[in-house]
Amino acid sequence: MHDDHAAEIRENGEIGNASGEAEIRKARWRAGVSILVNLFLAVGKGVAGVMGGSSALVGDAVHSATDVVGSSAAWFGLWLAGKKHPSFPYGLYKAETLATLLTSVVVILAGYEIGRQALLGPETIPDVAATLPVAVIALVITLTFGMYQLRAGRKLHSKALEADARDYLADAMSTSVVLLSLIGAYFGLSLDRWAAAAVAVFIFWSGGNLLWRALCDLLDEAIDRETERDIIELVNSHPRVDHVERILSRTAGGRFIVDLDVVVRSTSHNLAHRLAHLLESEIQENHPRVVMARIKTHSREPAEFSRLTPVSEPGGEITAHLGGAPWFLRETVDRHSGKVSGREYLRNPHRNASRKKGYLVGKWMLALKPDQLVVTEERKSTAIALLKEAGVRVIVAPETSPDNR
Repeated sequence: MHDDHAAEIRENGEIGNASGEAEIRKARWRAGVSILVNLFLAVGKGVAGVMGGSSALVGDAVHSATDVVGSSAAWFGLWLAGKKHPSFPYGLYKAETLATLLTSVVVILAGYEIGRQALLGPETIPDVAATLPVAVIALVITLTFGMYQLRAGRKLHSKALEADARDYLADAMSTSVVLLSLIGAYFGLSLDRWAAAAVAVFIFWSGGNLLWRALCDLLDEAIDRETERDIIELVNSHPRVDHVERILSRTAGGRFIVDLDVVVRSTSHNLAHRLAHLLESEIQENHPRVVMARIKTHSREPAEFSRLTPVSEPGGEITAHLGGAPWFLRETVDRHSGKVSGREYLRNPHRNASRKKGYLVGKWMLALKPDQLVVTEERKSTAIALLKEAGVRVIVAPETSPDNR
């Protein structure tokens, strides 16, 4: 492949990767901010709850602290997952899962203790002057940041941020219960212990969710169906792939490991081996959470193959200019007899492109999944480089009508 064309292919392929990495950095930055916000809320509510004698507000502080501990466990897992060890060839990604499992037990125990104190502890009326303003401020911050995280998650297509936003909205519900109990205390109603009991339920729910996620991860739960379908579509879009026969996947500390059996339209072992490596790289580039992709290829040569030819017009001669060809003839050819069983003319949609014409035409031709490309001469062009890299056979033919070949 010529260096200029290889560079153009890499440049176009890396645009999406750079964009994806930028979005991941933004998501990580927001996750870091989320930890700081939760820490601020936990400390503020905890101090006010202790000073004001509100068990409910102390419980709400613990609820916020569970998010801090959970997020910190995730960051610890990410740090440890980056370490390599020969005894763990599949990585240390489940270190995050173990941290989450331990966190869930602590959260459930904290919820139990708060609930026990709420049900068995003495009736008290908290100091409204010390606790009510803190509860109001905490509710405003929680709702505002929760909606901010939700919008950011949808914009960045980050399920982690959307889940974080839902945690904030659940935290807002917990704080709302505390706020109502403090308003009741302002009017002389002793609702603090019942509010603390309600907050304990929220804490139990958070701990239970953490425990469930950790157990699913430890039991090698499959990745979500949407991502699995996207990976299958990506692999099936390759011109030399006949179909994906099987996909096996599992989660590991929030990351994905996938194994695929792919049927390739070729009997060449070298092509199948090269194709497997190419597809493994593309899967990880398009899905950053996939940390390991393994493809096993199975060769199959179909009875018919697809052939593309650039032509000047329907029924016209082969044109020498691939990117500027007005039309392409697509033929279905019997592999054994060489007879053409079907043909259609396709207009080149990128003929008049002002920039990256060769790349655009090459990607368009790849989407047609040809087995062969007929040209008058094998020029060094981006389009030809793309097709050859994908395993498409390039055939040199004289400048005559395809009908006269």
